[in-house]
Amino acid sequence: MSKHSAKFAALFARKPLDALLKESQDDTKLKRALGPLQLIALGLGAVIGVGIFVATGSAANSVAGPSLMLSYVVAGITCVFAALCYAEFASMVPVAGSAYTYAYATMGEFFAWIIGWDLVLEYGVASAAVGVGWSSYFKSIAETIGINIPQALSESPWRYNTEIGQFVSTGSIINLPAALVIIVITAILIKGISESSAFNVIMVCIKLAAILFVIAAGIFLVNSANWEPFAPFGWTGVSFFGYNVAGQAGQGGAPTGMLAGAAIIFFAYIGFDSVSTCTEEAKNPRRDVPIGIVVSLLICTVLYVGMTAVLTGMVKYNELDLNAPVAIAFRQHGLGWAEMIISAAGVAGITSVLLVMMLSGPRIFLAMARDGLVPKSLFGAVHPKFQTPWKSSILIGFFILLLASFGPIDFLLHLTNIGTLLAFVIVCAAVPVMRYTHPDAKRPFKCPWVPVIPALGVITCLMLMFSLPVGNWWRLLGWLGLGVVIYFAYGFRHSELNKFRNR
Repeated sequence: MSKHSAKFAALFARKPLDALLKESQDDTKLKRALGPLQLIALGLGAVIGVGIFVATGSAANSVAGPSLMLSYVVAGITCVFAALCYAEFASMVPVAGSAYTYAYATMGEFFAWIIGWDLVLEYGVASAAVGVGWSSYFKSIAETIGINIPQALSESPWRYNTEIGQFVSTGSIINLPAALVIIVITAILIKGISESSAFNVIMVCIKLAAILFVIAAGIFLVNSANWEPFAPFGWTGVSFFGYNVAGQAGQGGAPTGMLAGAAIIFFAYIGFDSVSTCTEEAKNPRRDVPIGIVVSLLICTVLYVGMTAVLTGMVKYNELDLNAPVAIAFRQHGLGWAEMIISAAGVAGITSVLLVMMLSGPRIFLAMARDGLVPKSLFGAVHPKFQTPWKSSILIGFFILLLASFGPIDFLLHLTNIGTLLAFVIVCAAVPVMRYTHPDAKRPFKCPWVPVIPALGVITCLMLMFSLPVGNWWRLLGWLGLGVVIYFAYGFRHSELNKFRNR
């Protein structure tokens, strides 16, 4: 084999399954402290937040109308396909790393790097966006009790204007509430996974109580006439790199319709995969992680559909508030007292999302550091007392703090959707590959109906990806291009797998 052929082959070298299992026993292992209930709570904590409390209003208003109920079902089914694939891998390979680790074992190092870099984008940008959402809800609550936070200290200095395609000044200095909550969450994550999990459980209980309250109280305020027409923007909404294939175009040429709504509110489901990043901290990962992934996703889907049905029944879809649709809907019915309850629950809900999102990124880097693809002294360091990846938690926390405090998050937000969908495509495609290459591997949980379920996962994820505006594709390609440069500049040369192959 020539030198160039050997290098090309090294790009797609797969990591042996035995080596992955051995890693959880080395000196950088994490503390196993999570049972099935804690993992379900982490899933609920990651998923229920900004999506349901904020995104529902804008998605129903201008993209899907009342058919957003079915949009949540479509997005949920798409996630179920991916979740079953995640669950099989999590039971087979109970180590940190999530989709990055699964890709390394099935498709090789280069694909693993791409998916790891993609996950960094997902968790980092999503955390920053959630931090900004937290700041808005906190400011609203502060105003109701007579505390006025100046705009100069509660907004980003810049915002991206999509109409002119430029950054514009807001006149603000820093989003201080977002910065402070990220500092607090980072400190909690460094302290330990048990403390982080306990804090998350409390936040999850608060927001679940609020959602059940909204459904129980709002169902008596539903006017079925508000559900007509049920699909005012149509039932489809699929485009291919900016060209509409099915459905009508909305503002800026973006697709609209029920399927387009599913692509937009997919953001509301992002996070269930973060349960798999905590596999190495689960007491019985082969059993409990699949339970945490699937159960949390099913609970969220039922709650999302119920809440959307009530919300669009209480207020006509084109009259929903874009920033705080749930709280404002109750105000419009003369129930202003409920607004405070819902806003407080919104803060709790968004806090738990922020915690789980920020928890996930350092664990992806830990897996990549073990493989030599990023500096091990920084990203692979586990605190001797707290048993958490403390250095990378601080570094990622600082990066998120900068984005949330100063960055135009609206410019990057949709990257989270398309990046996550890409990760799901790779995980779904990897299941039949692993079944073929490792037919005798122990699988405590098996994805049913392989290859049908993985194929449906790939198809539905690609369908939602093509239902996003074309700008998201170019931003994703730009981010991945930067990742490829970093991989060849550092990761490829320091890869532990390549070092072993060259001995």
